[in-house]
Amino acid sequence: MGYTLGIDIGTFESKGVLVDASGRVVASAAQPHEMIVPQPGWAEHRADEDWWSDFTSISRALLAASGIDAAKITCVACSAIGPCMLPVDASGAPLMNAVLYGVDGRAAAEVEELTTRIGAEVILDRCGNALTSQSVGPKILWLRRNRPEVFAKTAKILNASSYLVFRLTGEYVVDHFTAANFSPLYDVSRRDWTTGLADDIAPLDMLPRLMWSTEIAGHITPEAAAQTGLASGTPVTAGTIDAAAEAVSVGVRESGDMMMMYGSTIFMIMLTETRLRDPRLWYAPWLFPGVHAALAGLATSGTLTHWFRDQFARELPRKEAFAALTAEARAAPPGAKGLLVLPYFSGERTPVHDPKARGCFFGLDLTHGRGDMFRAVLEGIAFGTNHVMETFAEAGQEPRRLLAVGGGTRNEVWLQATSDICRQDQILCENTFGASYGDAFLAALAIGAARRGDIAKWNPESAVVRAAPKPVYDRQYKLFRALYEQTRDIAHAL
Repeated sequence: MGYTLGIDIGTFESKGVLVDASGRVVASAAQPHEMIVPQPGWAEHRADEDWWSDFTSISRALLAASGIDAAKITCVACSAIGPCMLPVDASGAPLMNAVLYGVDGRAAAEVEELTTRIGAEVILDRCGNALTSQSVGPKILWLRRNRPEVFAKTAKILNASSYLVFRLTGEYVVDHFTAANFSPLYDVSRRDWTTGLADDIAPLDMLPRLMWSTEIAGHITPEAAAQTGLASGTPVTAGTIDAAAEAVSVGVRESGDMMMMYGSTIFMIMLTETRLRDPRLWYAPWLFPGVHAALAGLATSGTLTHWFRDQFARELPRKEAFAALTAEARAAPPGAKGLLVLPYFSGERTPVHDPKARGCFFGLDLTHGRGDMFRAVLEGIAFGTNHVMETFAEAGQEPRRLLAVGGGTRNEVWLQATSDICRQDQILCENTFGASYGDAFLAALAIGAARRGDIAKWNPESAVVRAAPKPVYDRQYKLFRALYEQTRDIAHAL
């Protein structure tokens, strides 16, 4: 029997699974790491200490826990946070910390300049996406202008999964789904790199080779084998962004299927029959030719719950803190006694695209306790999620099925509030390993050991969270929207 291995690098934790040919998980492992915040609005990881070190330790842990001979692993696939911006030198060595996805807003000036210079409509037409803090192109331009000594040494610009694939195989590749986030350097109609919109960002030879996620990028090198414990010569796929692998893991496979990922951020992916054109949302070619994806994401979700725990539950044992906070939130009434939270602690991505937005607790009085505040945090994230869901509907793309996944689904208060506020039932699947499990399935697809529809057998549906709309949420949501509009100028001034 052959096995496939999937490893995902997240914002705060990396996870891996070893899966047999029927989709059964024979071993799993996890490794935590930190997100570096050098200054407000910035977010970074260390490519070697966080990404590669996690990969090697998880790989070895999976082999040790399973007792399986590495030679029986037929394919390896990885995913990671994205899109990131990591410059490496001619030997592939990182030249600085990696600049993270949309939670890092350092290139706001470059976003504004490129949008003005090229034209918002031209960018949307050619690239499929408006330029935002999620875009890699402006961050490369920021690097060129603000770290010229680093840019002068740069041979390639990689993202997180590209760096892992390079360390495993020696090949510089990136999948099309990830590449669509490199606006304005990726032409979605041609499915190719372009400098036609801006030739002062980076030369095309600085960008990785484009592939589809289930194509084989290369094979494990002897050096990588020595560090990971994997067998030299094992095939490795091109990889992808974690959210895409997460969507695969729960059976997002047909037009109208939407994944709701409860992770460090809320991230949504919906497959569509045609390309979505809306500057408030994102677009990318899906993991396979001929399939389209509409995407959206909040900036601060699970990250905000971690912040709340670390600031307001320091006396609780770390492993027990979330359970205790959730119990307190469950005891608080829906609507948190009139308390509102703007969850924009790292700015906001879709649909407002405002890197200068800031977080806010509004409506506090002397009757509020910690449980009310934590419930308001969860409801604030759910209100932000509903803002995105309304935007999908306005763009003519409402989900047919909503599949929930991610660590946040263990928080029943958050999950139920999201269904109630968004008026959407959410499907849960048996397996909750997430992106790493999706990676293992993609690895099986890559070598012909599975077909796309097999994911329904690998990970069947297990439960449904039913929406129970509440008048208090209708009232609070309108106030949530007004609170941002009426405090936006103050947040920008601060």
